[in-house]
Order: sequence, then C-alpha cells, then structure tokens
Amino acid sequence: MRILFVGDVVGRAGRSAVSDNLPGLVRDWALDLVIVNGENAAGGFGITEAIYQELVDAGADAVTLGNHSWDQREALVFIERAPRLVRPANYPAGTPGRGAALIDAKNGARALVVNVLGRVFMTPFDDPFAAVGRELGACPLREAADAVVVDVHCEASSEKQGLGYFCDGRASLVVGTHTHVPTADHQILPGGTAYMTDAGMTGDYDSIIGMQKDEPLRRFQSGIPSARFEPAMGEATLSGVAVETDDASGLAVKVAPVRIGGRLSPARPSFWGA
Repeated sequence: MRILFVGDVVGRAGRSAVSDNLPGLVRDWALDLVIVNGENAAGGFGITEAIYQELVDAGADAVTLGNHSWDQREALVFIERAPRLVRPANYPAGTPGRGAALIDAKNGARALVVNVLGRVFMTPFDDPFAAVGRELGACPLREAADAVVVDVHCEASSEKQGLGYFCDGRASLVVGTHTHVPTADHQILPGGTAYMTDAGMTGDYDSIIGMQKDEPLRRFQSGIPSARFEPAMGEATLSGVAVETDDASGLAVKVAPVRIGGRLSPARPSFWGA
C-alpha cells in the first residue's frame, strides 16, 4: 500500500498547497491512502466543516486533529457527521467524535487511523500509551486492518519516540505532528513500523511555526500579548512523509520525507519515480 501523510495544514496558505498539489500526487504516485492533519487549517486554529470537506475533496482519506480540535466550536457538532475526521483518542470519555477510524482506502483496503495527544509540556489528558494500545488491540494490523497509521500529536520528541517504539511491529506508520518543523529521522524501526518524529507543517515557512512573525516576536520579548496570531500568507511547503507497506504484513518497506514548494529544500520519494 502507498501511504502519504501530510503534516499540519496551517491556514489558507497550507490549504492552497494541499488543493494545488494533492490531487496530482494521488494520481502520479498512485496513492492508496492519504491522511492530512487539519487541526490548524482554519486560520491557524481548528477546523470547520467546509475546510474538512475541502481536504477530503482534494484527496484526503482521513483528517486528524490535535490540541486545537475544538478552537472552531462548530467542530464539536459536525464531527459526528464527519466519519473521516479523527480527534485524539485520549480525550475524556464523552468527548464528541472518534479517536480512531477504520477507513476505506482508495484501493479497497482497510486502514486504521489513530490520533493521540501527548502529555509532556501539554495539557495532561488520559495516558496516550494506554489509548493507542487499546485501539491497536481492538483492530490489529493484518487481522482487522491492512494498514495502521498513528498520528502522535506531541510537543516532546522523546514522547513521540516512545510511542513509536511502543507501536513498533503493530503499526505501518507512527508519525509526529504539532511542532511544525520537519525532522530528519525518517526510518523503519526494528519491528517494521515506519517512523518520523515530526512531519512538519504544510504552511509558509517564512514565519514562526506558520504564524506571521511580528506578534510572536513581541511576545517572546515582552511577555505581553498585543494582537492575535495570524497565519503567514506566503507560498507554503507541503510537508509530510511517504510510506510503502508490504501487502502481506502491513508493515513498512520504504519511507521518505516529502517537501513540495515554498522555501524548504524539495524532497520526494525516489521509490515512486518522483
């Protein structure tokens, strides 16, 4: 199976990068499964139903969230009628939506998509290891799913790495989101799970993690908010990770970073003839 995970889409610039590039990538790379993190897609904070549909229409098979899941209050309602929208699995019991979804891939296979929030330097929700373990146990790779992708939305690299090894051999891909900076540690772990600490953001990198620079700089220097954060509006880089899995095992056989457009050095998976 050919899987593309697209890192945190930030604002209009990020959405434009998705709509401009993703349909062509689905076609040219013969992608079977596309997952997009959309928790910053609406002006940098949260997601709306219209934007969710825009990402799905561009080729996303699932859209994951994170700590900004509910910044757009309508998400609390429309998530119940958005079966491909996956919020963190370790939110408290009774939270709307789903923390995992079994998705029909483009090739007819079944893929489990799990989203989880970290606790280090973040709001301490329920144990992410227990939440992921519960979802993997309920829908095991090979037995109930042809592929398993876990979006680990964490601040700390160590927590992401811990969850990667916790899932090793039980997931096709464990990929980190949230910090908006792509890491260079894409690899296949000893048990066969593809891993990358952070997929990076799909947004304008002439920014501070996707935001126009002036207000973050003022806050760093003064400690006093003087305006709201606004997404940077220059050309965005579509950032993410590409994975090819073995059809028999569901585990990874190839992994590569993806960076298209914008300011970052380009990267495409050579194993797909890119």
